[in-house]
Amino acid sequence: MPIVTVGTARIPYRVLGKGPALLLVHGTGPGSAMWDHLIDHFSDRYSVILPELSGSEQAEDDGGELAIDALAAQVGAVIEDAGLGPVQLVGFSLGAAVATAAAARRPDLVRSLVATAGWTDPGDEYLRNMMTVWRSIADSPEAFGRYATLTAFSRGFLNRIGREAVEFNATFMQPTVGTLRQIDLNLRLDIRDLLPKVTARTLVIGCAQDATIPVENARQLHAGIAGSDYRELDAGHVVVFEQPEEFVKIVGDFLDAA
Repeated sequence: MPIVTVGTARIPYRVLGKGPALLLVHGTGPGSAMWDHLIDHFSDRYSVILPELSGSEQAEDDGGELAIDALAAQVGAVIEDAGLGPVQLVGFSLGAAVATAAAARRPDLVRSLVATAGWTDPGDEYLRNMMTVWRSIADSPEAFGRYATLTAFSRGFLNRIGREAVEFNATFMQPTVGTLRQIDLNLRLDIRDLLPKVTARTLVIGCAQDATIPVENARQLHAGIAGSDYRELDAGHVVVFEQPEEFVKIVGDFLDAA
């Protein structure tokens, strides 16, 4: 697996498939594995780049406080190291903010941007309290995982998949040191000053039943990026699992039209 050094960080990444470059930016938690169930839908026509940013289990750094600009720089460094740019850039949750910052900082490296279930600043009191509570129960891994599951998915989805799958999902998100560092970043990130600098063709996707990042935040992100398109799905936060087919279609149609 290739590794690029950015400051004190060593960032590994995978490249799967062939074709124009598509880079997927993961959200808070384990890392790029969140995209694995969707890779086959894109790798037949894209070179899919999957970086492991600081805070994920595979990345190495000095363990210090994370910053949105540093994560955006890691994305840019991976694009340059892979030699496949400019890329189509898709980010989810924290990854949506990182991808937006990367597009603003290095427009030469980004052909188009898809920001899913993202936000722009710490002004939403619901979001601040949600992240604060999640962070505060880190000493109980079971509670941490269950709270993540409760806020990540809509009630309807949890009932559709049933108890066995819900119990499995409750063990997926664990309070690792890296994940807690990412939550700390979630509580303070602010990309409002970068939004006017995004020149790439952009699609913002919001999730109407999002109990992690309320959908109003995605609408605000869309409003801040001039000329961006907006789609809203009737799903919880982790739309890539709740509605994978619809997500792939919307994203694929947008990318193919670039």
